Amino acid sequence: MSAAPHILVIDDEPQILRALRTILGERKFRVSTASRGEEGLALAAAQPPDVIILDLGLPDISGLEVCARLREWSQVPIIVLSAREGELDKVAALDRGADDYLTKPFGIEELQARLRVALRHSAQAQGPRSTVVTAGPLRIDLAAHAVTRDGAEVKLTATEFRLLAYLAGNAGRVLTHQSILSHVWGDPQMDQVEYLRVYMRQLRKKLEADPSQPLYLLTEPGVGYRFMADA
Repeated sequence: MSAAPHILVIDDEPQILRALRTILGERKFRVSTASRGEEGLALAAAQPPDVIILDLGLPDISGLEVCARLREWSQVPIIVLSAREGELDKVAALDRGADDYLTKPFGIEELQARLRVALRHSAQAQGPRSTVVTAGPLRIDLAAHAVTRDGAEVKLTATEFRLLAYLAGNAGRVLTHQSILSHVWGDPQMDQVEYLRVYMRQLRKKLEADPSQPLYLLTEPGVGYRFMADA
């Protein structure tokens, strides 16, 4: 990755493109912009970015199609930026390969925080990936199937560890209920969200200091879950 991370913004609102080009440029990002989906796909292929910020409502093809087509050949992190507040829109984008989402209007500090997570994923994709994830007092060794909290071993069932490993291995990303159920339980048709919630409650009891106010195993209401690891 270059010294100045390259951000590609695909959005049909000129004011959004101008604002992000100025604000991110001032923060030492290199910014490319596209106002149409096909143009964005072409730019992503010609000048591969480190992160893509993508609007769902584009004039030629939908942002959902852009996500799906990008995922055919690229694992670049995608942050969806949309005025659509419906949970189904967010879930659909995430299921098609987006890593995160922000709803317009958004705060620049929040966007920068999401960009930092996305850039970390981008760097990991280009280099050797660590098998150890840390989050506060938690240390998760994905290769050794070992979890400690404040240095003490945490006993997890096989299913609990698979769930934690999937979340921790994708730290910072929003994972939908369906993607978690499919990955952990292996049934793409499984739709037992309450079953997943039971396991999340069990994990929080074992890993969080206050399970009712989790710091690491976060709920994305109506969408799924996100694991917050150390920077």
